[in-house]
Amino acid sequence: MEGREEQVNAAAKGKRDGASTPESLSTKLNRLSETARKYPQFQFQNIAYYIDVEMLGWAFRQLRKNAAAGVDGVTATDYEKNLQGNLEDLHQRLKKGCYRAQPLRRTYIEKEDGKRRPLSIPALEDKIVQRAAAELLIRIYEQDFLPSS
Repeated sequence: MEGREEQVNAAAKGKRDGASTPESLSTKLNRLSETARKYPQFQFQNIAYYIDVEMLGWAFRQLRKNAAAGVDGVTATDYEKNLQGNLEDLHQRLKKGCYRAQPLRRTYIEKEDGKRRPLSIPALEDKIVQRAAAELLIRIYEQDFLPSS
């Protein structure tokens, strides 16, 4: 039987005898899609369960890095400086139910006819959470549509 030190070293190298290995994000998403396809009447009660740090990291990587900052002034470059810590903090707030979306930053874009079009810009963390939630909803509901639609 392995001692504690060997178990810690094995875990650090990704070897976990007798324990299940963490699923990759693509495997989790594919499993979610498959469940939605096989059981169309199944009601997903809490999609927040599927949002983990890995999913939030994926969502962050999907965002435009040169997008305008929201009301908090945080840019993707700023957030990326401590990406892992920021994502872990965001995940904890989501899990505890204390995450709250921030107000939108309102700006206006001049149109050719001289009028101004309003534009609302969410904070970066709100964009991350929205992108993660959108991907989960896509995986669940794409099963309900025909391939040609």
